[in-house]
Amino acid sequence: MNDIQMVDLKGQYQKIKDKVDKGIAEVINSATFINGPHVKSFQEDLEHYLGTKHLIPCGNGTDALQIAMMALGLKPGDEVITTTFTFVATAEVIALLGLVPVLVDVDQDTYNISIESMKAAITDKTKAIVPVHLYGQCSNMEEILNIANDKCLFVIEDTAQAIGADFTYTDGTVKKAGTMGIIGCTSFFPSKNLGCYGDGGAIYTDNDKLAEKIRMIVNHGMKVRYYHDEIGVNSRLDSIQAAILGVKLKELDGYNSARRLAADYYDKAFASCDKIITPVRASYSSHVFHQYTMRIVGADRDALQAFLSEHKIPAMIYYPVPLHQQKAYKDERYNDGDFPVSEMLSKEVISLPMHTELTEEQLQFITSKVLEFVNKI
Repeated sequence: MNDIQMVDLKGQYQKIKDKVDKGIAEVINSATFINGPHVKSFQEDLEHYLGTKHLIPCGNGTDALQIAMMALGLKPGDEVITTTFTFVATAEVIALLGLVPVLVDVDQDTYNISIESMKAAITDKTKAIVPVHLYGQCSNMEEILNIANDKCLFVIEDTAQAIGADFTYTDGTVKKAGTMGIIGCTSFFPSKNLGCYGDGGAIYTDNDKLAEKIRMIVNHGMKVRYYHDEIGVNSRLDSIQAAILGVKLKELDGYNSARRLAADYYDKAFASCDKIITPVRASYSSHVFHQYTMRIVGADRDALQAFLSEHKIPAMIYYPVPLHQQKAYKDERYNDGDFPVSEMLSKEVISLPMHTELTEEQLQFITSKVLEFVNKI
């Protein structure tokens, strides 16, 4: 059995090596390293895949969120609602822009933003909501959009972990994650379901005026070279990364299917164990399993992680400390106990290896060791 990886990028690369190497060589031979034809081609292909009108590549997923808020004209003091149980980038850009991050709790089953907590947090200063499609499935976007539209609020989707996931509305309409709010943002960090071999990100919208503004912001605020119409940043997807992503985009649905099969194996193996709560798949969203994150109850989660490590099985905690308990985001508005679900999850969640190259032999070994530990308690 090969060594088990949390994310096996080497194994994945071997299957697409010829195509990736060819794309990289084309960029190098043409010397079109910035805004070359591979960037344009990838942009158009991903627009078509997502069904979005405008896709603007950028430097990384964090930049995507920041640029989205800049494009919407949010001002210092404006409140932006997001969850406390997420990676820091979501709140980080809110704070960097002088906006006020308003943290709310998450749903116990899906780990995504709690609709009731979100509704309770809306004030006259609220200007936007940033739902995070955590671990690979969509937040309840139909309810979020209904509330946002009623209150005239922007919705910026953080879909860094859920590219390719489908949301189904009650009328049967199906939309891709990130294409429902006013702006969607994603990351192409190497470990993502659609990942490059460095940093990368993208912003997408169906709004023509916003798209024009975003294109200027990512390129120093320029529409015409050396004429700066907006305060901008320098955030571009380079051509080598675009060439890699262009190859991997064609494999994305297959990658997501492989992840679902691995998740199905985990689900079945743990189904009869009352100390493991497997991921809940929402009825309104498909799940692309960026992470397979389960909860450990009635057993020591951290001891399980150590036990797995002893057997050369990587396992990660996403996330061990909610944002409201992080030193950088301590705020007199929040106290320990204010976000009971997030605080509970931070003590219970553990993510098992999840990638496209997992074999049945590896899955059997992982699950047997998890069950060996929890059943001896």
